[in-house]
Parts: sequence; C-alpha cells; structure tokens
Amino acid sequence: MDAPQHHDRFPYSAIVDRPPLRWPNGARVAVWVTPNIEHFLFDRPSSSINPHTAALVPDVLNYSWRDYGVRVGIWRLTEVMEKHGFKGTVALNADVVRHYPRIIEAGQALGWEWMGHGETNSTLIHAQPEEEERQIVRGVVETIEQATGRRPRGWLSPALTESHCTLDLLAEAGIDYVANWVNDEQPYPMRVKTGSMLSLPYSIEINDFNAFLFQGQTGEQFARTIRDQFDGLYEDGAKTGRVMGIALHPFLIGHPHRARHFAAALAHIAAHDGVWLATGSEIADWYRKARAEG
Repeated sequence: MDAPQHHDRFPYSAIVDRPPLRWPNGARVAVWVTPNIEHFLFDRPSSSINPHTAALVPDVLNYSWRDYGVRVGIWRLTEVMEKHGFKGTVALNADVVRHYPRIIEAGQALGWEWMGHGETNSTLIHAQPEEEERQIVRGVVETIEQATGRRPRGWLSPALTESHCTLDLLAEAGIDYVANWVNDEQPYPMRVKTGSMLSLPYSIEINDFNAFLFQGQTGEQFARTIRDQFDGLYEDGAKTGRVMGIALHPFLIGHPHRARHFAAALAHIAAHDGVWLATGSEIADWYRKARAEG
C-alpha cells in the first residue's frame, strides 16, 4: 500500500488569521524548557561528537561522551534552571527510570513534569508493526507512571519520529499533547481516532543538539540565539500570545563552557515582565480553556 501523499491531522491555519491568544496575567510568551534525558544502548551507534569511531561496537568514545549527561550534565542543568525559576518538562526515555533513578528523584523534588520519549534513544518510532508500537507506547507510559506516580500527558518521540498511526496510539494511551511537530508558535489541535491531541510548539532550531553538532555554534552563540528568539517572540506576543520551546540535552548543554552562557540567556528571559514560565501541561490546559471560552 502506497504511503499517503498528505496527512489529515490538521487543516492549514495562518497565524495572522487566528483570534488573539492570551496567556495568564497578560503574558506575551509562554516559555517551556524540555531537557531530553535519555539512555543509549551500548551495542549500536547513536549521536556522536566524533564520527571516526561512530560505527564501532562498542563505541566507547561516543557512548561515554553521551553518558556524561546523566552523570554530570543534568545536575549542572538542574541548578541553572532552578536558579532562574524554570521548571523542566522532561522528555524521558523509559530506560532512564531503570538505570538512573536518582534523576527521577531529583526531578520529582523540583516539581518537573515528565513526558514520554520512547524506551531508549537508540530505537526510533517509525517502522514497527502497529501492535508492537502500541506496546512500546503503553510500556513507556506505565513505566513513567510507576516511577513518578503520574501518567505522562505529553510525548516527544526519539528524534521526533512517527509512523502513520503514532498519534492515534498516543491518544489511545492517554497522551493529550505531542511535541514532534515543529511547525508553529502556538498550540493547535490534531485529529486522532479517539480522545484529543494538541501539538505544542517545540523547536528544532532553539535546540542544543542542532546548534552544537550540526551548526557548530559555541555556547555563547547558542545563548545569543535564545535571546534573539525570545526578543522576537516577545515583540510579536504583544498582538497574540506565543510559545517558546527550548530543547536541551544534558550531555551537550551541561558542559561548563556552555552552561554558563545558557544561564545568562535564562536570566535575560526571566528579567522580563509578561513572561509565563510554564510546563507543557500548563500550556496545554490553558490553551484548551482559552479556546473553549473563545
């Protein structure tokens, strides 16, 4: 069966034609920060800083470089975010629960939100049979609920990957917002077979993975990008509310030479009035309420 040439998940919507969106207390911009906390398998290639060993099994150089994130980087990131008043909405691999329970303990104490992020970041969501994908989604949701006491409401797939049925399977499992689609600055509803689904604005550009590994930015340049993005959204937000997503990976942003500049960018955002430092669920709930009332 040929793949469809277009999807039917949402209609086209020009942001200039929508009714004004208002955030709590008249905020211009809702800012949510998404630390991607991940586990990688030892017996296969994955994200790499050095391509020369990336095809080796085991690839100790790149594996241990990624492992820095859960051993060191996440702890520096939590300190920076807490200092400036930002709560994380964590994209969480289910295997993190099994291998790094100390991180779950710390996030719980900080009041962070957890959203599903697949089993590991070594397995993408794309080519599995539907029933296998259903079991992956259910397993991730149940693992996070058992560890945190709350079922995750949000989902970000590893590498933002989906099959044609992913959104329906997520809604079936009780997920009600997804961050895979990076095509807007406001939430919007998506069509699913059962339940409901929102797309929340995530970013592939305000994202340390692309900034450092693909664009070759320094920590200072990435911080400048964050500030420029925020300033533009803040200006536009005077007319209608915007969402700014900041996507982070502790094995990247958690190094001192980057974290110090990131801290300055968060300070810049937090110094403004009219900014809502929110979690994914808070944004989704407010949007649904505003849309129902409007």
